[in-house]
Amino acid sequence: MQPGLPDFILLAFTSLFTMVNPLGTIPVYTSMTSNLSSAEARKVAFKAVLIATITLFLFAFAGKFIFNFFAISVNSLKVVGGIIFFMAGFDMLQARLIRTKQDNENSGDFVNDIAITPLAIPIICGPGAMTVSIVLYNEAVHWEEKLVVFGAILIVMMITLLFLLSGRKIISFVGENGNKVLMRIMGLIVMVIAVEFLFSGLKPILQDIFLQGK
Repeated sequence: MQPGLPDFILLAFTSLFTMVNPLGTIPVYTSMTSNLSSAEARKVAFKAVLIATITLFLFAFAGKFIFNFFAISVNSLKVVGGIIFFMAGFDMLQARLIRTKQDNENSGDFVNDIAITPLAIPIICGPGAMTVSIVLYNEAVHWEEKLVVFGAILIVMMITLLFLLSGRKIISFVGENGNKVLMRIMGLIVMVIAVEFLFSGLKPILQDIFLQGK
């Protein structure tokens, strides 16, 4: 083991766990899957976590190249993610489903849609998690540290999956009223996080615009 590797392992896990926030995904997941069967809800959880894992792997390995190739910045990603996150939080604040199944939409399409957006992206794999994965991978000097980044992503995603699969039991324990209260509280928190994402990305963009105008 390289010197400092235990510290890097701790840094990678805590950073990703904080940004993904597995516990915070439970109210969102349960609200979106409340009208689905248990099998369909589990399918949503597995697919969302799989998509989020692949996305984080992709951004960790090639995020810097993708951003340079398309001439986009992490700040732009934060702004867009913040807007989407804010919309999700606003629906949660009103204790309503983030996305309601349409009458002419079959369950399969609905499951696929909500598993991808907003559950996988940006709820589980948001701008913060993407940014952290990119930064950690680029800071990893040795191949052991690069493996640690991928390992940390896998562990955090597995924990997230366990939280989602047990989400209905947790919500049933607190009851319907407790679920609505919890959803409103989490909605407020999600909106606050969204504002932080939005302005943390918008501030550098505006600074560049003003500096170029001088």
